[in-house]
Amino acid sequence: MRSLRRTLDRATVRTVLVMSMSVLVIGASYGVTAHSAGLDWWQIVVIATVVLAGSSEFVFVGIIAVGGAPLLAALAGLVVNTRNFGYGLSMGRFLPRGWPTALAAHLINDETAAVTAVETDQRRARAAFLLCGAGVLVSWPLGSAIGVAIGEIVADPASLGLDAAFPALLATLAIPALRERKTLCAALVGGAAAVAATPLLPAGVPILCALAGLAVIARDSGDRRGTPAAQGTPVDHQRQEYAP
Repeated sequence: MRSLRRTLDRATVRTVLVMSMSVLVIGASYGVTAHSAGLDWWQIVVIATVVLAGSSEFVFVGIIAVGGAPLLAALAGLVVNTRNFGYGLSMGRFLPRGWPTALAAHLINDETAAVTAVETDQRRARAAFLLCGAGVLVSWPLGSAIGVAIGEIVADPASLGLDAAFPALLATLAIPALRERKTLCAALVGGAAAVAATPLLPAGVPILCALAGLAVIARDSGDRRGTPAAQGTPVDHQRQEYAP
């Protein structure tokens, strides 16, 4: 932990602390929701620790609450959580090699992706990932336990506005990255795809359509590789051949 503090600046550490507190609040909302759906307290805490993916857990609990089969709820949660595949592609280069990779992969989620994406140095990115991952690993199950404790008092977490706190925080973290034209175009394309799919697909699935924004980045990278400057123009070869 001391080495992490030396690697990261105060702004990053403060961001992680704020993120962890927000996760704690949303975890309480999840705990209240899961308690009202009929899950025991130990089931809620174990799921929060093992799954460690808020949106998947909300989908799972939502299906259980309306009488859906647990297997169907688990499959729906897995579908929603496939977005972590994209996160793994972008953050895999920051993770330690060997067997620790499997342990570090458990910490891949929306929060660690948002914190790591703004770092350009590999050492700082890894430190930010580990610190934020540890914060989420503690705050999400703890928040879930708190939610269970107050579940008898607050029946509807939406009445407290807890569901809006975390999306607002993620939006705040993402805004600086939108200064790049390529990133802004990808965000607009992905957002439009997700919004268009919302009336047609079950809750939690439209966000997967936002991965369409990756096509903008892939196309831009392909165009750059195919430019004459990247491949070497005939004029350049002629200049090199006849140069004295």
